[in-house]
Amino acid sequence: MELTVYNTQGQETGRTVQLDEAVFGIEPNKHAVYLEVKQYLAAQRQGTHKSKERSEITASTRKLKKQKGSGSARYGDIKSPIFKGGGRVFGPKPRDYRFKLNKALKRLAKKSVLSQKMRDNNVRVLEDMSMAAPKTKDFITVLNALQLNDKKSLFILPEANQNVYLSSRNLPKIKVMNYNEISSYDLVNATEIVFFEGAVEKFQENLKK
Repeated sequence: MELTVYNTQGQETGRTVQLDEAVFGIEPNKHAVYLEVKQYLAAQRQGTHKSKERSEITASTRKLKKQKGSGSARYGDIKSPIFKGGGRVFGPKPRDYRFKLNKALKRLAKKSVLSQKMRDNNVRVLEDMSMAAPKTKDFITVLNALQLNDKKSLFILPEANQNVYLSSRNLPKIKVMNYNEISSYDLVNATEIVFFEGAVEKFQENLKK
């Protein structure tokens, strides 16, 4: 399995990169993808929600009316949940939503997404690119050449490249990440996956560890 390498003008360079069948050609496991996406989204939750229970309300503890003889319901104090301003029953409490998944399952999830993207012809390889300074206009020129200006795209770098990252930061549909920072959510959330040429082998090796 191989892919053609394109240059920043959107033209074929004549080079190809070899893709590992064990990474880009497996039968997708949808449940593994579901679990890793769920884990990613759960980790984004702050978990700072809180409501006061009856014991935490500051108010009088006087019993509102006598227990018997009124002909109506029995009332306690004003902090009761049945009154406005009273405590809440079983309200939310601060908690950590994160949960763990084993590394093998997370690797399987990424391979599953990439394999599906390959089936849909949504994976490309772009020659390694360097920029003298951050310039969004230059990055947009590359997007236009690759016909990606209106598509949600994920660019995967072989190593940290501040100029490329800063050049793309203001583009709402573009995300640039290092190869070892990618989650299944990032892959699923993108319509097109664009590997820089040097990132392909590193990414594949990372999924074999």
